[in-house]
Amino acid sequence: MSKEEKAAAIVERLNQEYQTTVRSLRTSLQTFLSGGPPPTPAERAKGIFTYPELRLSWPPGRAYPRLSRAYARISQPGNYSVTVTRPDLYRDYLTEQIGLLMKDFDVSVEVGRSTQEMPFPYVLDGAVDLAMADVGSAEIARHFPTTELAYIGDEIADGLWIPSLEETRPLALFDGLRIDFSLARLAHYTGTPAEHVQQYILFTNYHRYVDEFVRWGCEQIREGRYEALSAAGRVLVTADTENGEQAVADGPWRRHQMPAYHLMAPGRRGITLVNIGVGPSNAKTITDHLAVLRPQAWLMIGHCGGLRGSQTIGDYVLAHAYLRDDHVL
Repeated sequence: MSKEEKAAAIVERLNQEYQTTVRSLRTSLQTFLSGGPPPTPAERAKGIFTYPELRLSWPPGRAYPRLSRAYARISQPGNYSVTVTRPDLYRDYLTEQIGLLMKDFDVSVEVGRSTQEMPFPYVLDGAVDLAMADVGSAEIARHFPTTELAYIGDEIADGLWIPSLEETRPLALFDGLRIDFSLARLAHYTGTPAEHVQQYILFTNYHRYVDEFVRWGCEQIREGRYEALSAAGRVLVTADTENGEQAVADGPWRRHQMPAYHLMAPGRRGITLVNIGVGPSNAKTITDHLAVLRPQAWLMIGHCGGLRGSQTIGDYVLAHAYLRDDHVL
């Protein structure tokens, strides 16, 4: 079996473990909401609701490979781990990264159960209807894992991780808990499924750019260059849609704080446009959440705050940084 095939098998094992957790959590929720008993502390201690964990080991004494890439590499020998969610969504990414690490570093990789529990809101679907149950969310949280912001952070990405406090080194910037939180917030803020976000992202704060993007996107779909346009309010435009622009305009996009529009292509190689409105707080919020999807690039289109006398209307300005006068951001 090649390294690539082994990597694919590891990702499939992660997916199986993830699906096992989701089924256990949904089944227990259905039982409890139907008047049955909640899960016992002993059952939760066995890890029936925990995320799968990807573990990697690179022993000392081996030569460090000479690599030019900035990804799929480890800095020093040791044990690494990360909890994983939605392996189906990250299958290509995980397979590539694990395969390269196995090929170039000859690491040993295994899949196990973590101690990090999956919050129940992230597995709710049509089979688990909270609205029909005579049980409040606070009562559910007494017996099931729930979202605790105290356990969700960016210590690794912000460089605040303290090695002496952990047995293993982090294998990724974001763990399963942080990713699930961001995927849920993306759906809330943008009005579209997080799965529809593409690898190339544009930000704007002018609705006329949205109108032009939708017009151009519908044209590209008719010509067969892209598969579909997913718009805020769960509107989906395909080549069979009679008037895609009108369908998007009539959709409930106004309900969402930062409506998004995804011109979708195979392998998520399309373009996403997000109308972030005005202000740095929205920009920081949406980029914090989009980062977990590992986009290839993002770019803001709009107006530049600091203009020179030599610039005229129509000039291209690439803003590489900004600084608020109060130094908050």
